[in-house]
Amino acid sequence: MAIRPILTVPDPILKQVSKPVDKVDDQLRALMDDMLETMYDAPGIGLAAVQIGEPVRVIVMDLAREGEDPQPRYFVNPEILETVEDTQPYEEGCLSVPEIYETVERPERVRLRYLDYDGKAVEEWAEGLYATCIQHEMDHLEGVLFIDYLSRLKRTRAVDKVKKARRRSSETV
Repeated sequence: MAIRPILTVPDPILKQVSKPVDKVDDQLRALMDDMLETMYDAPGIGLAAVQIGEPVRVIVMDLAREGEDPQPRYFVNPEILETVEDTQPYEEGCLSVPEIYETVERPERVRLRYLDYDGKAVEEWAEGLYATCIQHEMDHLEGVLFIDYLSRLKRTRAVDKVKKARRRSSETV
């Protein structure tokens, strides 16, 4: 397992639409293991493969709270089959848009289908933080960032803030 660099805005790779995965094999499991280690190191609760420069339809997630045992989850070729009309606001952040947090409204429940770490098909409902996180990560697979839901002004400010922070950190190295 290896910790990989996380791409940040405005890297054009983040705007790519990710390609479906043909099969879950040892090579893909190695990628998912790297993704999970990278996510934990960041630290974050979800990571899409495109965020580490691999534009394939793979997501890892762990919603365990501090002090709980890790509960890693793996999603290969995830799809949303159904959503409810009711939405919930949630203050989202993103490892690819560090230090920026804004409220986004998303459906409060979604029905998913995906392949797990072993390649088994899973179909289930997600709600609450799980629903928010999976929708956020699935947006990455379509080249969409949570800041794309914001006004143009807020989005521009967010990107400028990330670029400025990156310049400052490279000057101090």
